[in-house]
Amino acid sequence: MNTDIWEKLYREARRVQNARTISPFIEAGGVAAALITKAGNIYVGVCIDTACTLGMCAERNAIANMITNGEHEIDKFVAIEEDGSVVSPCGACREYMMQLSNDSGEIEILINYESRTTIRLKELIPDWWGKSRFQK
Repeated sequence: MNTDIWEKLYREARRVQNARTISPFIEAGGVAAALITKAGNIYVGVCIDTACTLGMCAERNAIANMITNGEHEIDKFVAIEEDGSVVSPCGACREYMMQLSNDSGEIEILINYESRTTIRLKELIPDWWGKSRFQK
């Protein structure tokens, strides 16, 4: 079976999505994300929404799983809404990704599953304020 990487990432995100209520204060899984690192490993995450606002986006959850496993360089990234549509990362997640490495602007993000349309992170957050810190 010749599965393209976007299909594989999409399926991995959908596999963990499973929107659910954890408690009267926490809901999880409405949004899911998957990424593949430059080393070729896939990490996933789901959003965790809390009444106290201390939850996290699916994107940051997937990134946290990646960092927990000793990696920090993302190659490709996808986030998926409950209805299966692909969404672009929020501003906070874009910023988080940019701070991972000097090459983070090159992260390829899927913005349309059907056409496999992608965009680079640097196009979503141009003229990023922190670039000079990597030059030191």
